[in-house]
Amino acid sequence: MKVEVIRVKYFNESREFHVPAGGIPVEAGDVVIVETEDGLDCCEVKAPARGCPRRVLEAPPATVLRKATPNDLEWLATKQETEDAAADACRELANELGLEMKLAFVKMTFDGAKVIFFFSADKRVDFRTLVRELAKKYRTRIEMRQIGVRDKAKQLGGLGVCGRPLCCTGFLEKFDPVTMKMAKEQNLTLSPSKISGYCGRLMCCLAYENEFYRSVKEAFPGVGKRVSTPQGEGEVKAVLALTGAVVVMLDSGAAVKVRLADVGPAAAVTTGDAPPGAEG
Repeated sequence: MKVEVIRVKYFNESREFHVPAGGIPVEAGDVVIVETEDGLDCCEVKAPARGCPRRVLEAPPATVLRKATPNDLEWLATKQETEDAAADACRELANELGLEMKLAFVKMTFDGAKVIFFFSADKRVDFRTLVRELAKKYRTRIEMRQIGVRDKAKQLGGLGVCGRPLCCTGFLEKFDPVTMKMAKEQNLTLSPSKISGYCGRLMCCLAYENEFYRSVKEAFPGVGKRVSTPQGEGEVKAVLALTGAVVVMLDSGAAVKVRLADVGPAAAVTTGDAPPGAEG
């Protein structure tokens, strides 16, 4: 079963997501008021309604209430100014209190009932005094949320080394573990500059094809194993899973690329046999 959805984005975020249209006719560029788990907010419509499998919306991040009115748009500008001012005030207070934290961004609910400060820190931060001062200044509920470097990159957005928008800002709903072993499985260059993302951590896309490489490599001889080839026997130096071949260093010293179908087990060496390459 399909439902009508619209693709939207928050004004202070780059990530786009889908929400049920709720029967409200909208066009790209419209502003809608939505209800989230944090309260009311507003989003910009990026694409109008279209059919979408219901499973995609098992846990929609927001519910569309109505289109924004002229008064809503005026308040939106004021809200953004308040968020910028709150960010400056938070940074100043944090410096005065000697708190080792980096403020990422500030988000105020559309109804002004809550102001959320997103920050990163290397260790635990006692921000009780900071919260009291901010609550006294803005006379509303203050919430502090610690985020990681990946969440910060997701918020800021940008382009990856592939030239496309960051996966985390485009479609990733959660961050799965990514390990160096995945890069090794795919024979990637292990230089940090080559396999690290905008956030400085290993790129999320390393996990996309890892299962494929792992399953395909089960049919290949391991690196370091002796094998026979049409050119002679040698040792496997690299596995080229995508091309279905291996690189073999022959006993003669030459390196050759051989199709997996042409690779076989090396002849068994028995006691007393001369080592490969030895003269009789």
